[in-house]
Amino acid sequence: DVFEQPQHIGHKKIEFHISTEIPAVLQINSEKEENNGKRVCLYATTEEINNTGFGRIFPAPSSNDKMETEEEDDEIPSEFISRKDLEKNRLSREEMERYSVFKNYEPGDPNCRIYVKNLAKQVQEKDLKFIFGRYVDFRSEVERNMFDIRLMKEGRMKGQAFIGLPNEKAAAKALKEVNGYVLFEKPMVVQFARSARPKQDANEGKRKK
Repeated sequence: DVFEQPQHIGHKKIEFHISTEIPAVLQINSEKEENNGKRVCLYATTEEINNTGFGRIFPAPSSNDKMETEEEDDEIPSEFISRKDLEKNRLSREEMERYSVFKNYEPGDPNCRIYVKNLAKQVQEKDLKFIFGRYVDFRSEVERNMFDIRLMKEGRMKGQAFIGLPNEKAAAKALKEVNGYVLFEKPMVVQFARSARPKQDANEGKRKK
């Protein structure tokens, strides 16, 4: 009788009634198992978990967030910056307000070209490729061809760059994640470029002629 009851009643209650809190049950069981019978432990843990309820709220979202970022980073080749490094070296909104370059900041009208300013003089095209290359699928020939970096090194445009990305969605994501990123001790100001769809405009000009 003693051995039959836990098999038919106790174990079924663990599986069906408190399946989401199995780790907590196992932990509490291991502490109490030496002094109490298995049946007593199971009822005690279900009551404790039902009364507190904290285990149901917090672990699930945080683990999901971690899985999402890990999955996303797994898709990004190692030669480009990781999302973790981007977030680590990016200014917060409060910090951005202290810099004059972010005063009256406007992202502009969404399109597939990005305009970057406030670049340090040491910045090279390879540095921009390291950052913005994560928004391009280099397995696609179309996306590779559309990815374009124009870094201005002389004249009034010095310290500015234009980045051509495969589509508007990639450009919007890049703007959101890279704006305020500190590169060579200077925060990058990222906006949508004003000269959108240059190829289409050129074709239209030829047709008019």
